[in-house]
Amino acid sequence: MANAEHSGATEIQARLRVARLALWLVAAVLALREVAVVLSTPRGERLTDLETWVGPDGVLHVKGSLYDSTQFTGTPFGGLVLKPLTRAAEQALGWGWTFGTLLLVVALGLVAARALPQPVGRRTSLLAAPVAISLLMLSLPVRNTLYLGQTSIIPVLLVLVACFAVRGERVSGLLVGLAAALQPTVLLFAALLWFTGRRRGALTTVAAFAAGTALAWAALPHDSYTYWVHHIAGTGLGGPADDLANQSLHGLLLRLGVSGPLEISLFLALGAAVAALGVRRAVRYARDGQLLLAVAITGCAAIAVSPTTWQHQLLWVLLAVVGRVGKRASDRYVWPVAVVVVMTLPTTMLLPHISALYPLRNNLVLLAALAAATVIPFLSRTSPYYRTPIPAQFAPAAPARFRRVPLLPFLRRVLTRPNLLLELLLLRVTYAAYQQVRLAATGGSNSAGRATAEKHGQQVLDLERLLHIDIEHWANHAVVKVDWLRNFFDFYYESFHFVVPLSVLAVLYWRRPVDYRWARASLGFATLLALVGFWLYPLAPPRLMPALGVIDTVHGVQDFSKPDYGTLTALTNQYAAMPSLHFGWSLWCGVVIAVIAPRWWMKGLGLLHPLFTVSAIVATGNHWVLDAVGGAAVVAGGFGLSYLFQGPRGRMTAVVAEAEAAADQERVPARRDAAPRP
Repeated sequence: MANAEHSGATEIQARLRVARLALWLVAAVLALREVAVVLSTPRGERLTDLETWVGPDGVLHVKGSLYDSTQFTGTPFGGLVLKPLTRAAEQALGWGWTFGTLLLVVALGLVAARALPQPVGRRTSLLAAPVAISLLMLSLPVRNTLYLGQTSIIPVLLVLVACFAVRGERVSGLLVGLAAALQPTVLLFAALLWFTGRRRGALTTVAAFAAGTALAWAALPHDSYTYWVHHIAGTGLGGPADDLANQSLHGLLLRLGVSGPLEISLFLALGAAVAALGVRRAVRYARDGQLLLAVAITGCAAIAVSPTTWQHQLLWVLLAVVGRVGKRASDRYVWPVAVVVVMTLPTTMLLPHISALYPLRNNLVLLAALAAATVIPFLSRTSPYYRTPIPAQFAPAAPARFRRVPLLPFLRRVLTRPNLLLELLLLRVTYAAYQQVRLAATGGSNSAGRATAEKHGQQVLDLERLLHIDIEHWANHAVVKVDWLRNFFDFYYESFHFVVPLSVLAVLYWRRPVDYRWARASLGFATLLALVGFWLYPLAPPRLMPALGVIDTVHGVQDFSKPDYGTLTALTNQYAAMPSLHFGWSLWCGVVIAVIAPRWWMKGLGLLHPLFTVSAIVATGNHWVLDAVGGAAVVAGGFGLSYLFQGPRGRMTAVVAEAEAAADQERVPARRDAAPRP
């Protein structure tokens, strides 16, 4: 028995070592990628915010004001600290700046990993550092800092070191004060120190900030006047205050059309409210033992109340990923996933190009910071759900036909619905990636790769002639002669491609959550296989083969030098035809309805959808018959991969559902009774 336990522990430790090594390799690859991106960018386009320091012949020096170019957005104290760099050569500064910033990012990840609220498991303690560094490398603020040559990593690192790596209130206060001298809104951390009982540290913070600012004023009086008086604490440096890159309340109000005294009054009132509420929440979580979360909340409040908060200054939001939200295990990942997605992907990928959503899309990072600072209900460590959330309930495993199925047994069928916000985020990010890959398959435009796509189109046509299924020209011209039939197929082609799959997913999500997960996974695998096809085999559809004489009934006659496919002309790849996802998604809908629908007539209606779709894509000239065959193949592959990885479709009987609901009702009161009393 003892030998077996020792062997099991040794195996677990070995797996942890392998996982840790793999994660460190990922972090190293991401770091090398960032270095390659920065250093491969032509000189003059990279490290542009360092142009203040560039003099003639590539030698660095400061001539005139720091703010002559308005590219330098730091404080006069920051300029004073960086002035010794004027003795370096431009190329040496570029290399040193890039690698120095990377070292700061690594140090920031290590300190943040050590600052996780205790107690943490051995696996978390071993894997937290490489995961934190990888997330930092992927984040837009770090990438922006590396590309522009900014100093915004330093204030965040100084605050974290002050809170977690040094002893003594005065030393901590000194570091926070220096950080505030580099980024003034960091002075908000003095309030956090004061209200958490570290009053000497708070006073030292204010004194260090005042001393650094006074020193810079004495050494650089003109620049200090320009920054603090003319630009009002940096407002206007780096770009107009209403620029989309300014994710602060001031920028939000200006973008909403508010200006003048009213805007200033609203900004001051809202800023004061956010600062007060944010610090109050931060103090509460600091006393609860979640100091890293308290630091993140204070930083998020500082983002909102700053007159200008550029993208490279938004790193505080990423630190809020450590907060735990939700009583159920299925909800636990919503907040961290949302934070990581917002901080690593451009907002154009997260929200569609709809004018009504512009206020949300243009201020998404600010809204995330405001949510973290004021409204997100982070759990306290005294909550019974903090360490042990309500576990997910799984459907009974269905027997598989093959011994090695499922390959991933931990992907069991969950009875409860997945979190809707998480699903919407997943759906939007996946579709945005699908759009990008689909467009990149022919070089990023409709004109690129045209010759290759037409060559493949001729190959498909020759094969269809060999099989005697080349009916595209006949079907197209037959439909064009009948106006009502042409209008029907045009409408069906344009309208039902997205509506029906989304409707099927919505109904399954609400009525059949177990089947929803199975169907969603199958659709995702099918779409992934289709993307591979788009990439490997760009194909011109019949309507884009001029010699074939097929009429484009949907888009009309096209000038291939300047095609017009509607509002999505610049965002679609017209040569992503093999396989046909129009038919593939419709076939997926038909199969899902036929499998799940309780009535035979429902099953029949479901199967009519792929029949109408294949007729529409061929009659309108948008696809070859073999494209539909390819669509059917990827759908079959999607269902097959779902079966291979997750096993057969889960079955939830009424008895099982009632038993699980009863278990949930019993579990919640038991947890409340077991909760520790304050």
